[in-house]
Amino acid sequence: MAAVSLAVAASANAPGSSLRPVARGEVHPGVIAAISPRTVGVEPQAAQRDRATLYQSLRPRVRPNRADKKTAKRQTSPKRGSVCGDPAILGEKVGRVPGKISGCGVQGAVRVRSVSGVVLSRSALVDCTTAKALKLWVDRGLKPAVGRRGGGVSKMRVFASYSCRTRNNKKGAKISEHGKGRAVDIGAFSLRDGSEITVLKDWGRGKKGRILKEMHESACGPFGTVLGPKSDRYHKDHFHFDTARYRSGSYCR
Repeated sequence: MAAVSLAVAASANAPGSSLRPVARGEVHPGVIAAISPRTVGVEPQAAQRDRATLYQSLRPRVRPNRADKKTAKRQTSPKRGSVCGDPAILGEKVGRVPGKISGCGVQGAVRVRSVSGVVLSRSALVDCTTAKALKLWVDRGLKPAVGRRGGGVSKMRVFASYSCRTRNNKKGAKISEHGKGRAVDIGAFSLRDGSEITVLKDWGRGKKGRILKEMHESACGPFGTVLGPKSDRYHKDHFHFDTARYRSGSYCR
């Protein structure tokens, strides 16, 4: 009934309309309402364009490809002055170092000046495998052993690194790992308050002696060979670390 009433009302209001009889199935012209996009729930194209423009203005701007490339390059580029692909190892690339005698020499040598913020008293000429082992030991062995004592460790005293010679300089002996750029000797550690821990004076003595022992033990793993005062008379004043590998595991004394 409501639909009929609506149709009659529309017909009555329609200009020039009449309520003449219509045939079955025919729709009287007076009840046909004008159809617009809003009548059927469709926005006009102009309104759609306005809405799209508004959404576009609110959307974050996409950075140009050039800026993205610069950012990616900055993130992947090594830190200035770093070597061996590790930003915590500072130094300079050297390249191939030829040996003066058969069996000596280094391929891809680097001069390391600092490792994880700990300065070397003199640069160590080694290969990258040894530089990375030294960094691992500094992070997991040296720093935890010293802890906050004296404000923490700031420098390590390097006794030797690359040197084309035989083991312990003995005539006829095998070429030392020093002669292959795979070894570094360290004899003392400076703390930030100016105090020092030395292998020669402090090994086996009090708190400093316990710190040195912890350093020595923690190097067994990152390095293949670890020698200290208990090994022989040649190492009474320093630690010898090298990256030689053995089937039986690390050799530590």
